[in-house]
Amino acid sequence: MAQFWKPGADKPRILEDEDGGVVFVSAALSSAPTSGFGYANIDKQRQRLPIYKYRNAILYLVETHATTIIVGETGSGKTTQIPQFLKEAGWAEGGRVIACTQPRRLAVQAVASRVAEELGVRLGEDVGYTIRFEDLTTSDVTKIKFLTDGVLIREMMEDPLLTKYSVIMVDEAHERSISTDVVLGLLKKIQRRRPELRLIISSATIEAKSMAAFFLDRKGRQRVETHESGPSKEPAILSVEGRGFNVRIHYVVEAVADYVQAAVSTVLAINDQEPAGDILVFLTGEDDIGVAVSLLTEEAQANGNKSSGLIVFPLYSGLPRAEQDLVFSPTPRGKRKVIISTNIAETSLTLEGIVYVVDSGFSKQRFYNPISDIENLVVAPISKASARQRAGRAGRVRPGKCYRLYTEEHFINEMSAEGIPEIQRSNLVSCVIQIKALGIDNILGFGWLASPAPETMIRALEVLYSLGVLDDDAKLTSPVGFQVAEIPLEPMISKMILSSNQLGCSEEIITIAAILSLQSIWVSSRGAYKELDEAKMRFAAAEGDHVTFLNVYQGFLESGKSSQWCHKNFVNYHAMKKAVEIREQLRRIALRLGITLKSCERDTEVVRKAVTAGFFANACRLDVYSHNGMYKTIRGSQEVHIHPSSVLFRVNPKWVIYHSIVLTDRQYMRNVMTIDPSWLTDVAPHFYQHQ
Repeated sequence: MAQFWKPGADKPRILEDEDGGVVFVSAALSSAPTSGFGYANIDKQRQRLPIYKYRNAILYLVETHATTIIVGETGSGKTTQIPQFLKEAGWAEGGRVIACTQPRRLAVQAVASRVAEELGVRLGEDVGYTIRFEDLTTSDVTKIKFLTDGVLIREMMEDPLLTKYSVIMVDEAHERSISTDVVLGLLKKIQRRRPELRLIISSATIEAKSMAAFFLDRKGRQRVETHESGPSKEPAILSVEGRGFNVRIHYVVEAVADYVQAAVSTVLAINDQEPAGDILVFLTGEDDIGVAVSLLTEEAQANGNKSSGLIVFPLYSGLPRAEQDLVFSPTPRGKRKVIISTNIAETSLTLEGIVYVVDSGFSKQRFYNPISDIENLVVAPISKASARQRAGRAGRVRPGKCYRLYTEEHFINEMSAEGIPEIQRSNLVSCVIQIKALGIDNILGFGWLASPAPETMIRALEVLYSLGVLDDDAKLTSPVGFQVAEIPLEPMISKMILSSNQLGCSEEIITIAAILSLQSIWVSSRGAYKELDEAKMRFAAAEGDHVTFLNVYQGFLESGKSSQWCHKNFVNYHAMKKAVEIREQLRRIALRLGITLKSCERDTEVVRKAVTAGFFANACRLDVYSHNGMYKTIRGSQEVHIHPSSVLFRVNPKWVIYHSIVLTDRQYMRNVMTIDPSWLTDVAPHFYQHQ
């Protein structure tokens, strides 16, 4: 069990809010799709929210200013209430729609459900949502629409000025996802053409002044002086108080070696020593969460009565919707809920009943190296801003406690103040093609909130040029470039789908594309590695993972889409159901693009050629002098290995291509397929030459 400083002891002192020692946050109910909690009705719940007393001020600012920036703690009610205030004030009349964007799909679904419940309407009618591959809205009926930033960008491709929207609220802007930054840049452009469009930028911790400066450029200043009519171009800033409770911070005495084990020990200690109240644990990803859930479950069974009061729920973006909803259920009397989450619970979702937070101090972050062209998901220390957000989750219903699994010295001296915006640490291939598809050719001159690295931009342009998506003038090619932009997948997968048309294997390739867009179709083994390996071998194809996916999909269909069949074969039933839905949507897109849907009837060579046509840049050759299955990428000579989850893990064929690379103790290729090297010069003669 990790040791913690007790507040009140000589050390550490209770720090002021600015240094993260004492955090004040809202205690009110917000966006979780739960009801009850002893309030008479939903109207009274709404009126208790901190945001409610700002209703008139918000409506006045939206009426008189083109852009309103609202800074308020998570839980103040801004996400669920502001769209309702706008609807009540008439912003959704005359066929107009109020949009509210979120960086995460899970938040979109949860918030839309809550707002529909508060308004007493069926989800999908007056209130709806759209995420990638799922549209729960009704044309001419939906008045309030929740959607991801990425979906809003795609909507601009069909309607560049977003003419149906009267107000667009960009929520959780402080998360600074790529899509959020791109959306803000595009909305700034749209406002010049549509001065009547109102924007609300909402966030828990935002640099309000720098955001205001971004929306008021020099051209904007001139218009402020010359235009008397219409809304003011000067952005308004409103700070909303959270009605919160004191959160006391405990630090560990010395750094912990294993934060997962330390988190589990801390949960058990809280359960043993602290009064009733739910616990929220922040870990990095599905694997860590799975281990922690298993350890806590085993502990509860081993300890009998002592830990049996714990109800443990995982929470991460790849979790099936039904399981995600469980975290919002009220805690039964005499029990204690433990939610083990990624940073998804940091800001996007409001979880009621949390009194204790356990913060590992880490999150999974994307880091892209444009020199090696490898993007890795790396477990990295969080920023002070994130640490404060996490601690703040504990002070919603009553005074809470936050147990940080790092030292106070680490927090003060080593943690960065803010996180690095995603746009400065990610591969920008998908981002560039979307901006190009919107007719913006001067990418470097685009109004970026934070400028991406020039090397990353150049590499993105190179990749798109090599795929035949951009021409010599860096404009979208016709028809390939425009077709690739229209498919809502990463450009390499889109190119693979287009290539399948000439090769006569489009039915198989859209199945592979659907599965590649999911995290994994296999059930997490959690100790049952041997059984999972045996299950994979039942479907394994010598050609690699892509053909194996076809075998699994075929087996799923032949079983009648049976959940029992999935359970028996260690296949994730919810992932397969999602694959069927995504495949159907891709089928419709393919038909719209004029692709002939045709099966190659088990000719796996043409399937592999089609995959190669999209992923030729990810080719690798086995290092003949290596004794540990080491490969070198053809481009850049990076040392990589086949991931243990691949069916080719122990096979080590001479030539392979991969879908992505993950970095753990070494660089691993995921979703690997064997190829004939002659195909590389066939599908990409401009990229590869015969030696």
